[in-house]
Amino acid sequence: METETHPFEPWLPANARLLLLGTFPPAPKRWCMEWYYPNYTNDMWRIFGHVFFDDKQHFVDEENKTYRLDLLKPFLKEKGIAIFDTALRIRRTTGTASDKDLEIIEPADLDGMLQALPECKAVLAAGQLATKVFTDHYGIDARKMKMGDHKEFRFGQRVIRLYREPSSSRAYPMKVEKKAEYYRQMLAEVGILK
Repeated sequence: METETHPFEPWLPANARLLLLGTFPPAPKRWCMEWYYPNYTNDMWRIFGHVFFDDKQHFVDEENKTYRLDLLKPFLKEKGIAIFDTALRIRRTTGTASDKDLEIIEPADLDGMLQALPECKAVLAAGQLATKVFTDHYGIDARKMKMGDHKEFRFGQRVIRLYREPSSSRAYPMKVEKKAEYYRQMLAEVGILK
């Protein structure tokens, strides 16, 4: 099995109040763009469009079956949303992007990311494996966390919230609009959605 290294640079705007962490990008053959959540059938950018613009297609370029990075990057920077993943190097045991088929060879530098984001007040670990990697690293007991819940943990002098939200993958059986309700609540609590 081939070992893959994360293909994207961490997106860490200095003003970020929220760090969005997935597990690892899908294989390049599944990408519609070279950036985070690159699978056209993933709903992350539709969720953000729905929450902030009441239009799940706001960041979608339907004609080219991709996303509008020209809108997305400045928007995320303005709102203070950072993005990376919990795995730096992985092996795909079956060739899919499913968490159950990923073997993490080297986790990402979670401490380094939080140190680089002095304004960060919350982390969203998107997906079960990302949550496990994060909670194991920080010794957070997340067993009883329900969808939409958060747990607080200390990082240096800061108290940071870890949120559990629905996966943006279409494999997770929930409508985009329902997923967006969970994200809307979190973004309001963190102070990003006014």
